Amino acid sequence: MKTDGDSSARKTPPTAIRWADLADLILIIAREIQFRGYRDERVFLLSQSEGMVMRHLVAHASATPSQIAAATGLQRTNASTVLRDLEGKGLIERHVDPQDRRGVSVHRTRRGADNYALVRKEWGDAVSAAAGGDASGLDEAIALLRSIEAGLIATRPKGSDDRARRGS
Repeated sequence: MKTDGDSSARKTPPTAIRWADLADLILIIAREIQFRGYRDERVFLLSQSEGMVMRHLVAHASATPSQIAAATGLQRTNASTVLRDLEGKGLIERHVDPQDRRGVSVHRTRRGADNYALVRKEWGDAVSAAAGGDASGLDEAIALLRSIEAGLIATRPKGSDDRARRGS
């Protein structure tokens, strides 16, 4: 005889709960990837903000500091600090605009591109191993996560960097 408890145990949780579970899993997985560190000693360790800037510069050959700040959600002053740190590590270069000597464009260096390639390979290897190499559903998962990323970026609140640090 079936009881209400039996049938409710097999019910799919409400959609809102499943979205919350997905968000929680994304955060847990991201943290687990960070915990692993890197096997390759050539890798430069980057803060989350530095990683976001490098990710942007891999996708865009060059950008102004203001464009980088807007694309990554960093406050302009924080972006300047991150750019200075990345420049000190030899991962980016700043070039003065020849037409407007006041303007600056930021470019990744070969070292910056190589570092990003190294960490992506290690991340991919770790995630693949954790999934037992099972790539079924991988394309669908990537498509869903890209859609979520685009939606979150499109609806990013103003001053999001300050709120993120406060945890609110």
